[in-house]
Amino acid sequence: MNHFTTGLTKALSIFLIILMAVMVLDVSWQVFTRFVLKDPSSFTEELAGFLLIWIGLLGASYAYYTRAHLGIDILTGKLSGVNRRIVEMVIHGIVFLFSLFIPLIGGYRLVSLTFTLNQISPALGISMGYIYLVLPLSGILLMYYSIYFIRGILGGVDIESGEHKIRGVD
Repeated sequence: MNHFTTGLTKALSIFLIILMAVMVLDVSWQVFTRFVLKDPSSFTEELAGFLLIWIGLLGASYAYYTRAHLGIDILTGKLSGVNRRIVEMVIHGIVFLFSLFIPLIGGYRLVSLTFTLNQISPALGISMGYIYLVLPLSGILLMYYSIYFIRGILGGVDIESGEHKIRGVD
């Protein structure tokens, strides 16, 4: 599971980098066409918004894995031993349940409804179902990482060590 998780996270980080690069190019093109050519591009604003949705939701999954979310370790930082492991398991269990019901099930319903209604984005002309597909995808990632952390806790692995350790600003 460790090799798969490492590969998955590496692929996710590369995908996020690509999305960010595309967004920078998109917004730069929008600024160039608006202020230099005096003829703003018709699709760049909508594309930037869609990219921001994908980056935000997939970035949340990546941040959860790297333990970069604010507040995840507030309770656990003050505890040690068995109490800490119990609280960590409860936290990851709550994240799992939230990810199951909101992004995965709710996102799946939204994607299905959007494809059924054939909702099309005005400027790009693509189905909005493809845009909303990031919801169940991020839900799956969050659920996977929750299970990964819970398995680590049950296996006695210190999940604060190694690649998960993020240092705060001192």
